[in-house]
Amino acid sequence: MRRVRFQINGQSVEQDVAPRLLLSDFLRDVLGFTGTHVGCEQGACGACTILLNGEAVRSCLMFAVQVNGATVLTIEGVSPDGTSLHPIQRAFHENHGLQCGFCTPGFVMSACALLKENPAPTESEIRTQLSGNLCRCTGYESIVQSVLQAARDLESAGGQSAGKADSHAG
Repeated sequence: MRRVRFQINGQSVEQDVAPRLLLSDFLRDVLGFTGTHVGCEQGACGACTILLNGEAVRSCLMFAVQVNGATVLTIEGVSPDGTSLHPIQRAFHENHGLQCGFCTPGFVMSACALLKENPAPTESEIRTQLSGNLCRCTGYESIVQSVLQAARDLESAGGQSAGKADSHAG
């Protein structure tokens, strides 16, 4: 077992973990952050995307011990207060950027990373950023429109790109 200390969604965590425990399994099964979905378990679908030190990463391709000393943001930490929708989440809702919802957390996390780095992306830049996330339901148009709206809404609101852990996200 290895001891890891890190921040997740604005909270400190200290936990012993097995060296080969995948981060996605640690988040879901040990810490209870089940919004991080596991789809392909090969990093191809993007459903398990989280922010690690502000960067979008696939949690199914990392070991839990790799977050030692890091800051992690999951979909559960995106909301600014834990009950209301973040502007990115609201834009997905308003633009029908989700259907079954399985891929949605990964798309939202990828959008958070994009809008933090590039607050006014073009449609092409959005498509490039989200190209590592797969959706079987929407046809992607509504997802792209969601991110475009979120960018406008965040600009109007002063640019808050990610939730309660944003100040720690990198």
